Amino acid sequence: MIVLNARVENLAPVDYDTPGFPSLYWPYGAKTGESNYLYYTDDIMRYTLYWTLIIYAIFHVSAAGYAVLMQIGKGKSVWKYAWAILGAYMIIAGVQAVMAGCFVGLILGAVYNAGYLRMSTWIPLLWSVINVLVLIVSSFSIHGGL
Repeated sequence: MIVLNARVENLAPVDYDTPGFPSLYWPYGAKTGESNYLYYTDDIMRYTLYWTLIIYAIFHVSAAGYAVLMQIGKGKSVWKYAWAILGAYMIIAGVQAVMAGCFVGLILGAVYNAGYLRMSTWIPLLWSVINVLVLIVSSFSIHGGL
């Protein structure tokens, strides 16, 4: 009895080089060779981590900026502590982004590699935005019952 075990070890083309970050392209009407894809879990995780760090930083700096602006008119003694708000928000954003970006990136890489799929460079950006939206929705306390 002959058992054939055919498994594709590597879906990437022979001449594949990981595209440089961010490598975004317009997906509609893209010419041959213009589109960029990710094949390896390490690349998928890294792109997701980078985009998550960028998106989290944008949203946390905006929130910190708003918090600092709310201190206008409260006197000069408040301003020496108001800048600590920005630092605290950036540290929190960094920790949250590293945890969420690595976790989601590894899951995405595992799913795409299990299905022998190539990933567009837009997908990590999309999942980073989803991460921030989940963070925003989970920051509200929702009261209610059935």
